Amino acid sequence: MKKGKIVLVPFPFTDLKGSKIRPAIILVNKESDIILAFISTQLNWTEKSDILLEPSSINGLKKTSVLRLSKIVTLHKNLILGEIGELDAKLRKTLNDNLMYLFKLK
Repeated sequence: MKKGKIVLVPFPFTDLKGSKIRPAIILVNKESDIILAFISTQLNWTEKSDILLEPSSINGLKKTSVLRLSKIVTLHKNLILGEIGELDAKLRKTLNDNLMYLFKLK
């Protein structure tokens, strides 16, 4: 699985007291782990680094959602429950630009 793929995973809550199955974007695919950013339908939580995602046949999302780049987690690959889609080329560029902004790399 490559960067920009949208997968379903049990995403941990920030207090680590549970998790919720939700879509997430693969940011880095390592040997046994993946680094992901979660996708939420809570549109009122947006930050400057977030990306609005409209449902499409390419991304497989059912509702307008927000890619929350500030909500990142590393999980073992065996926790991936399935792949639902991917970002198109324009959104992959936006993803890269927003990661550069978030981590103050430009």
